[in-house]
Amino acid sequence: DVQLVESGGGSVQAGGSLRLSCAASGDAQSSKCMGWFRQAPGKEREGVAAIWPGGDMTYYADSVKGRSTISRDNAKNTLSLQMNSLKPEDTAMYYCAAGGSGDTWYDGRRYPYWGQGTQVTVS
Repeated sequence: DVQLVESGGGSVQAGGSLRLSCAASGDAQSSKCMGWFRQAPGKEREGVAAIWPGGDMTYYADSVKGRSTISRDNAKNTLSLQMNSLKPEDTAMYYCAAGGSGDTWYDGRRYPYWGQGTQVTVS
């Protein structure tokens, strides 16, 4: 089993930055593909970014590409998402997920482990 706890959300003005963090614990989380997803009210959950266990492969949704960077520190069991040039459309609850696969990184159904989420509001 894997436990995930997100932090770092908040309210920012458009153009600002936020860094989301996810603390992972449990069973061999360092061997799992991890990702960030978001869901805005009334919208479907969207894959934002994902990273392979070794950190050598990363994936981004077109909506955040060039503005966001996903990273992980396996020694500290943490996953991060640096988001810059934030837009109002980035407003959503952001979730950390683990256990996915690179070829379907965007599919939340492939991730068995989820955090509780952290709210990001951009005005």
